[in-house]
Amino acid sequence: MNKNPISRTSITALASLALLSCLTMSPAGAAHDDDAALLKALPASKLSLVDGIEQVSKNGEAAISAKFEMDDGGKLSLSVYTAQKGLAVDAENNVLKEYGGSPETALWAPGAEVFKDIPHVARASSQLALMSLSRRSLAQLVTTAQKGAKGTVLSATPGLVRGRAVLAVSVVHAGHVTTSHVDLVSGRAVK
Repeated sequence: MNKNPISRTSITALASLALLSCLTMSPAGAAHDDDAALLKALPASKLSLVDGIEQVSKNGEAAISAKFEMDDGGKLSLSVYTAQKGLAVDAENNVLKEYGGSPETALWAPGAEVFKDIPHVARASSQLALMSLSRRSLAQLVTTAQKGAKGTVLSATPGLVRGRAVLAVSVVHAGHVTTSHVDLVSGRAVK
């Protein structure tokens, strides 16, 4: 008898429901335009989003999303979600994590948190499922989106837009945030 009150089946069902809700939202997530503190703090970063993605992807882990955000203490933080066993292993058999820490020094030393709560597991599971559709890494997709865009990449989040699997990449330039999309299957910018 399973002594755990939340069975694997329940977690899978809840994760599926959360996946549906996550995928029908704007893939860019919360509106960054209203986050004045983040936009003010961002120039202090010594690392780009791609730097953080590449750092955590070096040991076989696959980055599935990344963003700059303000931590609980009001400090700038770089956060990268990963699938420890790579994109070919489904969420149920993978280890979903978040690496996060201050990007204000050239040496980023993030802490790692393994997701155990349902909202984070659901969000990371949906991101893993979408990223597994691509033959390109998160870093490659962000680089594609950044071509021709001026500014600093603020976030890269997989999602669905009009039934199409895309990576939403938000870039801040001169205090304004714009979001572009890269098709996860083709790897091409969506116009």
